Amino acid sequence: MMKLTKIFVPTAALVALPQMGMAQEAAATGEAALHTKYILTSLLFLVGGFLVFWMAAGFAMLEAGLVRSKNVTMQLTKNMGLFGFAAIMYWLLGFNLMYPGDGWTITGVLGAFSPTSLEPVGLADTETALDYASVGSDFFFQLMFCATTASIVSGTMAERVKLWPFLLFVVVLTGVIYPIEASWQWGGGWLSEMGFSDFAGSTLVHAAGGFAALAGALVLGPRIGKYNKDGKVVPIPGSNLALATLGTFILWLGWFGFNGGSQLAMGTIGDIADISRIFANTNMAAAAGAVAALILTQVKFGKVDLTMTLNGALAGLVSITAEPLAPSLFQALIIGGIGGVIVVFAVPMLDRMKIDDVVGAIPVHLIAGFWGTFIVAWTNADASFVTQIIGFAAIGGFVFVVSYVLFLIIKNTVGLRVGEEEEINGLDMAELGMEAYPEFSKG
Repeated sequence: MMKLTKIFVPTAALVALPQMGMAQEAAATGEAALHTKYILTSLLFLVGGFLVFWMAAGFAMLEAGLVRSKNVTMQLTKNMGLFGFAAIMYWLLGFNLMYPGDGWTITGVLGAFSPTSLEPVGLADTETALDYASVGSDFFFQLMFCATTASIVSGTMAERVKLWPFLLFVVVLTGVIYPIEASWQWGGGWLSEMGFSDFAGSTLVHAAGGFAALAGALVLGPRIGKYNKDGKVVPIPGSNLALATLGTFILWLGWFGFNGGSQLAMGTIGDIADISRIFANTNMAAAAGAVAALILTQVKFGKVDLTMTLNGALAGLVSITAEPLAPSLFQALIIGGIGGVIVVFAVPMLDRMKIDDVVGAIPVHLIAGFWGTFIVAWTNADASFVTQIIGFAAIGGFVFVVSYVLFLIIKNTVGLRVGEEEEINGLDMAELGMEAYPEFSKG
């Protein structure tokens, strides 16, 4: 029989053993929390990204419904083309230009002008930082914002712009213009350091698209027959208000991904509560914008205007996008409702200035974008009204000037606008040789 030997263990070691176990447990818990944050935030970007992708369908349907039947195919083609070019250009240049890893140094700039690279297949948790999300999910989510900016321009310039010159502009907008101005805020640039606040892009996406659209409308000029010689506005009804309404509801749905995904984190109970708050505020602002436009058009014109009501909802959404988290539901109602009011007054104002905006994108995205950006300081104590105005002016000035110059260059080289005969006959046949509703022309 083996004799048992008593082993002496120092008291200090006995005390240290549970502490070591607690430390290991804490480390394991922290590592698990990091894994959870990485996985759920990546999931947020992917789900939010495909909701924002669905907005591309919303823009296509809205624009197809608000142009005349002879231009529907052209509008749909532009929306397909712009999304394709946006995806390629944002991969080729945009993403790294928008997020320069070394900042705006020589090394950072040289590194920015390079295609996006994803993680290797079968990535192990030891091969990447777990404090954020996967590169693929982040790239996918941010790409959708870039494409949205280009979609805004498409509707304003409808019914008289050539296809390929427009897509040439999209290449520069999505590859260079948008990434540069967005880097000033979301890439840790000078506006971010100044304290400018734009949660999901009332200025960076929507007003930027609106400024580019304004530049295009000014260079293009109005459609033939839109304004009489005496200055009277001639209404040009859209071809399909059912499609326009469907497009608006699709955009409304996609906006939950647009604003909710911009929380940029889904690893804690607080994140989930904040995302749900963003959803509720986003919905309230859209509803208030629609109701405000509906009531105001009844009062102002004697009848409700459906197109104004649709754009009122969209203006409410744009207005809340700069700060969808901080407001109460009542504040979201006020912010969105004023967005709807803006549309009703801004559309006639543009017509008086003879700026032909086919779908009302400038009032919805630019003017309501300014309102949403400015009013951030009402609900967010970290923002100031002055800084918000400076940020809006800086981004707007940059996008407008560069876009205007680019449109002038395109106009004076390859040409920007179709000929008078082509415009009268419709861009579907002149540019594409096919019609969206061929039976209409056959009687």
